[in-house]
Amino acid sequence: QLIVSFLFGLCHLSLHSTLLCGRANLNNRVVGGQNAPPGFWPWQVSLQESSGHFCGGSLINSQWVLTAAHCFPSGSASDVTVVLGLQSLEGSNPNNVSRTVTTVIVHPNYNSNTKDNDIALLQLSSPVTFNNYITPVCLASTNSTFYSGVNTWVTGWGTIGTGVPLPDPETLQEVQVPIVGNIQCDCNYGAGSITDNMLCAGLLEGGKDSCQGDSGGPLVIKQNNIWIQAGVVSFGEGCALPNYPGVYTRVSQYQTWINTQITTNKPGFITFTSNGTDSDLNVSCPEVPPIETGTASTNTTTPLPTTTTTTVSTTTKPTGKIFC
Repeated sequence: QLIVSFLFGLCHLSLHSTLLCGRANLNNRVVGGQNAPPGFWPWQVSLQESSGHFCGGSLINSQWVLTAAHCFPSGSASDVTVVLGLQSLEGSNPNNVSRTVTTVIVHPNYNSNTKDNDIALLQLSSPVTFNNYITPVCLASTNSTFYSGVNTWVTGWGTIGTGVPLPDPETLQEVQVPIVGNIQCDCNYGAGSITDNMLCAGLLEGGKDSCQGDSGGPLVIKQNNIWIQAGVVSFGEGCALPNYPGVYTRVSQYQTWINTQITTNKPGFITFTSNGTDSDLNVSCPEVPPIETGTASTNTTTPLPTTTTTTVSTTTKPTGKIFC
């Protein structure tokens, strides 16, 4: 298969791809926590059933979407529509394109209890044509490093707080959140909760996070004007609570698996390299304050299929672990 190289040979796509991965021609974003303008995140997709949007995902080539395994507990997508080029869930969307799903591939080692290996691939019913509003994202390759404090972006149509729906017309949201190292994140969630297949991002003081409805969506980072997907929205303790950053599936762990499933027109992989020294290596685990609880005393683990990215209120703190 004929391959072209771009950016020092790092991003590879077959020649019949009309645009290279990770290029958002309309995006000059610097800071966030707001509505995303049209075309800023052209790989973002909405997964919809008859009841509407339920999960996010990312376009990784002309016919495949990356998402979270927990969005497909039955392993079936017979009633799922993938909407690309979408700006708002309500109202006019002149750039959107829809496809059905012909194949769902859930990672064989996905654990619905721990959320380890929370990753899945969807094959679209037919290829899409790339333009300024529909473009694949590059994926982080195996040797990528994500040090604490590196800024990333997460996008979606999820709630803007626990139990607070996105107001009409339900415009795609974006927020910038820093990487939280796995040692620190594991300290916060409890020893052994965060595996090497996971990546954490968020403010330890709370206030910015993904939330219910964003699950499966992309966490991306920019390098040399190219956007690279580092994570897939997976789970969290509520939304934007202090000391509990969002947890994402670490895409760089799955390059071999993805390339094994997609045999033609393989996605573009880029190595993201963090500069300096990772402060997470110096972290020891202090005692983390417990989550405040309301009148209910139950502590249950409830999987919820989705999450989004904007500044959210942290005044109401739910009991138990909520998987977004």
